[in-house]
Order: sequence, then C-alpha cells, then structure tokens
Amino acid sequence: MFKFSGQRPANLGVSNGRLAPCPGTPNCVCSYDQNGQHAIAPLSYTSTPAEAMAALKQIIQSIERTNIITESPDYLYAEFTSKLMGFVDDVEFYFDPSAKVIQVRSASRLGKSDLGVNRKRVELIRKKLKEAGI
Repeated sequence: MFKFSGQRPANLGVSNGRLAPCPGTPNCVCSYDQNGQHAIAPLSYTSTPAEAMAALKQIIQSIERTNIITESPDYLYAEFTSKLMGFVDDVEFYFDPSAKVIQVRSASRLGKSDLGVNRKRVELIRKKLKEAGI
C-alpha cells in the first residue's frame, strides 16, 4: 500500500472566530467560502450543541479510516485516510450556536483534484445528521 499522508497543515483550527479559507486548488470545500468551487452550506442542527457534537462524533467514528485528532465543546478536527493510496483529508467542524450551524472545512493535503471526495463526505455527514434527528 502506498502512503501519501503529507504533513498536517499549520493553519488548522479556529482563528478570529473562523476556519481557514480553502487554498486555490479545487480539493477543498468550506462553509465560509463564497466561491462556487469551494462553497458548501454549513451543517444545521435543531438539538443542543452538545447533542449535535455527540451525534457528529458518532457519525465520524462510524466512517472507516477516520481518526479524531482534536476535540473541544465547539470544535472537532478529524483526519480521513483514503483506502487505496493513503491520502489524508483534514476535516474541521466549528459550532456556531447562535446560528445553530456547524461551520465545516474539508481539504485534501496533497494533490490538486479530489474528484469531489471532500464535498461528498460533507454531504454524507449532513445526511446522517438529518437522519439522526439532530
């Protein structure tokens, strides 16, 4: 098996109340970005933030080759590793309780194109949150 994990980016986390914007490459989506290529809606929830975080963690842990790296009451960072080549995507979630949304950023560490994997992953998580009644 090949391993293309790359280095963990230095710009992860919340800065000035926001997640980092996407780089110029098309292998990233972020709910703060307005650019059509990178833009994705934040995840919404109707439960309490704690219930939404618990559901989000459970969903992430149910996805293969996923590792939660950092967790706080309003932030979660996980690494998702591809099966075949071992590419790593950095996925961050930041809770905005006043708007009842979870801001999200999902970016590939290496390469240029992700063939839509980051967007599909966020939409899968959105669907699973909705199915969980969160």
